[in-house]
Amino acid sequence: MKKHFLILVLFLMNNAFAQEQENEIFKPHHSLGFVVGHAHISEGSKDGDKKWLTFPSFALDYNYVFSPNWSIGLHNDLIIESFKVETSDGEILERSSPFASAIVGGYKPGKHFTFQAGLGGEFAKEENFALTRLGVEYGLEIRNGWEFIANVVYDIKWNAYDSWAIGAGISKSFGK
Repeated sequence: MKKHFLILVLFLMNNAFAQEQENEIFKPHHSLGFVVGHAHISEGSKDGDKKWLTFPSFALDYNYVFSPNWSIGLHNDLIIESFKVETSDGEILERSSPFASAIVGGYKPGKHFTFQAGLGGEFAKEENFALTRLGVEYGLEIRNGWEFIANVVYDIKWNAYDSWAIGAGISKSFGK
């Protein structure tokens, strides 16, 4: 008898939780994220040699989530050091704490991963470049709209150089 009662309770609890998730109505919302990471540049130039360079970076990302699977946002990041890069033509470019900003579309096929693509620019006092950004982000909800995020982004600076960054941070959703 106890075994049947336990099975019934587990069945009812499972149905209650499943129904709660099914009846959850999506509401468009905003999110703001802060990420600390490292930017990696394979075309770095140091002492006349081509070297792989790594620099600390910060990102501030805004997203408007307009459907359960789709978002659009403005993603901004800053490399906090100056460096030199060598283009494929052999030209040496100086970059002073470049700031990149891109309008990014995001697609979230499941619960945790979001795939991103967008266009923007990298700005430094020496020269500005258009860029294409590709990325993937993993989000793990903590509670009350807070989420742990980890991401990898790849920036293609047109007619210049490429970089990629890996980072981790936290985001907060508003208006859910």
